[in-house]
Order: sequence, then C-alpha cells, then structure tokens
Amino acid sequence: MENREQATRWMRSAEVARMFGVDRRTVLNWARKGVLVSQLTAGGHRRYRESDALSLLAELKAVA
Repeated sequence: MENREQATRWMRSAEVARMFGVDRRTVLNWARKGVLVSQLTAGGHRRYRESDALSLLAELKAVA
C-alpha cells in the first residue's frame, strides 16, 4: 500500500494561480489568511497540496 504522503502532489503558487485564474499574490494572501494551507520549502518557497486547491476550487464553484 502506498504511503499517503508519497501520493501528495505539491503545487507552486503560479500553478494554483492559473487553476483559479488569479494572480500569484492572491494565492499568497489566501495562504497568509489560512484560506489555503501551504508548506514552506527549505528555500522559503510555498507549496500547496493539489487536493487542498481542488477542494477550495470546488467550494468556490458551488457558491458561485
């Protein structure tokens, strides 16, 4: 059985921004506000779980 953490796909801010059709700064603001959970890499870059981004996208579409 595959480890859940190994199956996680991490996305860059620019990828998430394209997914939502927003600027990268918006994604950063979401992370700072806790709307979208992020992890910092050793180099200080934010990464986002694809599953979290897809869940947020589905929530936003349901509201719209």
